[in-house]
Amino acid sequence: MKTFKMPVSALVLIHTPDLQVLIMERADKAGFWQSVTGSVEGDETPLQAAIREVLEETGLHAAQYDLQDWQASNVYEIYPHWRYRYAPGVTENTEHLFGLELPEKLPIKLAPDEHVRYEWVDWREAAKRVFSWTNVDALKRLGELHQLKL
Repeated sequence: MKTFKMPVSALVLIHTPDLQVLIMERADKAGFWQSVTGSVEGDETPLQAAIREVLEETGLHAAQYDLQDWQASNVYEIYPHWRYRYAPGVTENTEHLFGLELPEKLPIKLAPDEHVRYEWVDWREAAKRVFSWTNVDALKRLGELHQLKL
């Protein structure tokens, strides 16, 4: 029996205090850059999924840094070429947003089946390069949250 992905996920913006953001290029789609993201599995909460996905995709232990649940989410239409991963008839996903502030840019250990390379870039540059509108939205929220702190 095929196990389908749940249409609930976590997106984690990993960034430094000066808003250098980690972006990664997908292994299955050349030129598609993104932040850490992944579906909830089993009985996980979105926060637990965020912690697991950060470890799987970057090798970083999110609990060792400043992980923030932004208490925000976006609902988006799942791209047709990825719908086979979900149960028949599922066309939308709810993505919960998180921020993970690191003290500085750290080396990343990519999951080779998911991403082929990574870069640290200014949040504005990241917003120009990521492919998903929800990722752009999260990056803009990061910029706004940073302005509120100043």
